[in-house]
Amino acid sequence: MADLRGKYDYAIQTAKRLGFQGAATQEGDKLHFKGTVHSDAEKNEIWNAIKTIPDWKTDINADIQVVPQPVAVGTSGASRTYTVKAGDTLSKIAKEHLGDANAYMKIFDANKDQLSDPDKIKVGQVLKLPA
Repeated sequence: MADLRGKYDYAIQTAKRLGFQGAATQEGDKLHFKGTVHSDAEKNEIWNAIKTIPDWKTDINADIQVVPQPVAVGTSGASRTYTVKAGDTLSKIAKEHLGDANAYMKIFDANKDQLSDPDKIKVGQVLKLPA
């Protein structure tokens, strides 16, 4: 029986590098990739690595699910944003996205670069939402 983990080492290493939560286990003449990643891009990158082996269709049984990663507190770059719509107030946005209308000052504080008054937001503004 062929060592499929060795044959697909590149795909396994790609999955590890991307933070794939799961395993690649060989059962008989099939290599089972089962687990989760955080985006379609990561899933596609693993599939592209698998497909570098011409006979992947007969060797691989994959179940790779995308589970979006929750935004971690205090991380930069992965922050959420909200585009202001007609009728919005910071309180309404805070209630909808932070679960507390009184948290509107957190949104104001996160957007002091573009807001000078918590009561003055404009339709179309893209506001950063605190984690």
